[in-house]
Amino acid sequence: AVRFANGKLQRPDSLSFTVYRDRDTAHPRKRHRRIVVLETERLSYVGHNFGSEAMKCNSLCRYFVGVLDKNSGQMEVYNAEIFNMQPLLSGGRCWGSQLLGCFFFHSCPVPSVWSKDSSFTAACWEGQQEKEARWWVLCSPGCTGCFNVCLSLVQMDLCIEAFGTSKQKRALSSRRMNAVGSDIVSTAVTKAAANVIDAKGVTALMQDMAQDDVKNISAFLPPCHEDADRPEHVYKFEDILSPAEYEALRVPAAGLASVTTEEVAKRAEERSHCSFVLEELKFMPTDEKSRDHKARCLWFLDTLIRFSHQKVIKKKHPMGPECPHIISRKLMKNFTSVTYNNGSIQNLISASMKAKITAYVIALALHINNFQTDLTVLQNDMKLPESRILDIAKALRLRVSKAKGVPGLESDQNHKLGTLSLPLPTQKAPEGQRKRRKMN
Repeated sequence: AVRFANGKLQRPDSLSFTVYRDRDTAHPRKRHRRIVVLETERLSYVGHNFGSEAMKCNSLCRYFVGVLDKNSGQMEVYNAEIFNMQPLLSGGRCWGSQLLGCFFFHSCPVPSVWSKDSSFTAACWEGQQEKEARWWVLCSPGCTGCFNVCLSLVQMDLCIEAFGTSKQKRALSSRRMNAVGSDIVSTAVTKAAANVIDAKGVTALMQDMAQDDVKNISAFLPPCHEDADRPEHVYKFEDILSPAEYEALRVPAAGLASVTTEEVAKRAEERSHCSFVLEELKFMPTDEKSRDHKARCLWFLDTLIRFSHQKVIKKKHPMGPECPHIISRKLMKNFTSVTYNNGSIQNLISASMKAKITAYVIALALHINNFQTDLTVLQNDMKLPESRILDIAKALRLRVSKAKGVPGLESDQNHKLGTLSLPLPTQKAPEGQRKRRKMN
């Protein structure tokens, strides 16, 4: 269904429409793109259902076109879209070749039930309102797909001045008033940059960049409450695991809560859990409530670490059927990036997402170990370089010190210990980031 931006039709019987659709039918968004073209004796018109010229009503409402067969008295209803037809004038920048590279001719899905004047009565539903209207949706028969339309911005402005709507005329006036040459903008930016450097100095600008690095890192950290009066309130447990998620861990964590010393030794031989979890299972509390709480935390921490080892998530339940649905949804939503590849949308664990998982693992380990944890053990479990986990620990405002590791673990010498204590140290940008940024 079409509407015209510059007026109403006087002779609908002389219209000839052509519809183009995107060649990339595998792309989830591009395959729905359409371009409607109309050629009349005086002007050519074009309408899109994508981009800035697309009508917003198509995404807010559903439209239907009803085709009435006057002989049988029956009406067939079809899905419809509204296209806003804009006039195009020849003599300017030709973009026909660009259009043909992306789109090809597509027949109109509306059946060929036409009255003598090429129009038909249609019933249109917008929300709950029923309207009757006249629609002209006629594809060009025998179209070869050739589409050569040239757009001139200057002539388009003249067209808007002549018979454009009030809204178009206001937009044209505003655009002309705000038009600034690219050379003027370039000169102004260069002059402004020089003034900033002269006023603040190179040292101050480097400090600002370091602060920007801190802000970029903070986007992947758990919420930090700097005004907390106790270490457990800096990174609240509820920000790591919500009450509903914590309750969902009761069943899968029951096996860890009831584990015996012999089972711990067997799981260590089988390496069924990460080193951090296996070590903590040796020191489970005797109190039933505390034991259950620690088991739930260890189960989720082990799940996070195993989840970080994946690259592309291909399964609906990446951690297996025993993982609660609310936990699987949390992992997919909070710790993966959505990407498009080979015609499908995939969930990817990028480097930034792995850094985010590491930050949450450290925060959870702090709650498990009374706000002091062995970073080297977590580094080995996460398969990260030492510099990376130290950068994340410093971004979490931990104090890093050297300590001897637990005997029997890999590299039990020169372990790094992370401690969360108040007052929090001043946040600094990672050393590697500052070294890569240079200013002359």
